[in-house]
Amino acid sequence: ATSYFLLIPTLPHYLCIMNIEQIYTGCLAQGAYYIESDGEAIIIDPLREPQPYMDRLQRDGAELKYILETHFHADFVSGHLNLSQLTGAPIVFGPTAAPDFDAHIATDGEEFNVGKLTIRVLHTPGHTMESTTYLLLNEQGKEHAIFTGDTLFLGDVGRPDLAQKGMELTMEDLAGTLYDSLRNKIMPLPDTVTVYPAHGAGSACGKNMSKETVGTLGNQKATNYALDASLSKKDFVAQLIDGLEAPPEYFPHNVRLNKSGYQTTQEITDRGLQALSTEQFEQAANDTGAVVLDVRHQSEFVQGFVPRSIFIGIDGGFAPWVGSLIGDTDTPLLLVIPNGREEETVTRLARVGFDYVVGYLDGGFAAWQASGKEIDTLKSITAETFADTIETDPTAHIVDVRKPGEWEAGHVNKASHAPLAAISKNSDVYKSEGTNYIHCAGGYRSVIAASILKSRGIHNVVDVQGGYAAIKKTNAPRVEPVA
Repeated sequence: ATSYFLLIPTLPHYLCIMNIEQIYTGCLAQGAYYIESDGEAIIIDPLREPQPYMDRLQRDGAELKYILETHFHADFVSGHLNLSQLTGAPIVFGPTAAPDFDAHIATDGEEFNVGKLTIRVLHTPGHTMESTTYLLLNEQGKEHAIFTGDTLFLGDVGRPDLAQKGMELTMEDLAGTLYDSLRNKIMPLPDTVTVYPAHGAGSACGKNMSKETVGTLGNQKATNYALDASLSKKDFVAQLIDGLEAPPEYFPHNVRLNKSGYQTTQEITDRGLQALSTEQFEQAANDTGAVVLDVRHQSEFVQGFVPRSIFIGIDGGFAPWVGSLIGDTDTPLLLVIPNGREEETVTRLARVGFDYVVGYLDGGFAAWQASGKEIDTLKSITAETFADTIETDPTAHIVDVRKPGEWEAGHVNKASHAPLAAISKNSDVYKSEGTNYIHCAGGYRSVIAASILKSRGIHNVVDVQGGYAAIKKTNAPRVEPVA
């Protein structure tokens, strides 16, 4: 599923004067928040499409009083502008933010009233310099919850390397600032305070986030290295930046959109939901130089696809992989989509700033195939066949496209490691002679990698179905970590 919704009542229904709802989008590992009290509401870090929030406001008969942004997001395009235009609610950023549109720039310690609740601004720079945590006080003025954005995750904190451009700051400088923010603003709060972060496991905004998306500050003080009271600033900085991979290329584009403004999702879908015949599709590809993006399931893609198209399946980590691998959000896209999922695909692309969808293939790949136009295929074999083949094929070259942590936890003997996120930098790993057998953890990323290679003219690639999870069940020789 694209997202799920977690309703968190804070009191028994007959006493309840506040409603906190986490709206979590699994594809982006992102949590937005809807808080309502006494007919007034605030929304924190909304996604780009406004309708789910408008539906909630209508359901509760509530007025949207404020739209709070914890910082200028890099991994998705926020819905602050769309919501403000529809409701008239002001957009609030923390201290030092300088957006190119009207917004209220709060001061540290400033308070906002919502129904019987109070929101207090805690300026917590470090992830970015405008990063802000919002402290929720209940009707009695007691600290109830913090909405931490990317300042504090469950198990980790936000990466400190996204806000250096145009500033004379190193990521070490930002990491040190984050250390101070945590100790001066977050750690003094009561252990009973609930922590609502902006992201969970799977986000590129941190390294070791928990799969849990709601926790308590007391638990984080006990388990999160970043809140270890005995940790020196020097050691904190070293731990935070150790093993930090380069951020995805699309991040700066999203920051620019969140800071400067963007088109509405309605404008984007109106333009992108253009059904194109096979002739129109082919002509558009030639005229615009668009990337042909096939979002079907990998099992369908390997059987046949439009030549030079790239596979990134809608049912995997779709939008972040599009952002990481295509990078430039101004790239025009032509889509091959499963029937009935056209609007979903365009919307999810818009969430990460890919607004220039030229159209989609009417009738899907079946129409292309029926037209008699050229098709391409990708050889895909079972893990059992792979295990047998590498013993007898002297030209076999095994490439593992998983993340470094996955590789270190165990890998096929004599395999080369080339993480998918860095495929453009790892092209020399793939051999021009023989066969490149590509695998990931479960079979999704390997097909992405193979499709990209084939689009670049490297055709001696074979996908291993089921990835390392399936390979471990065979007799393929493996290297396992020492216990």
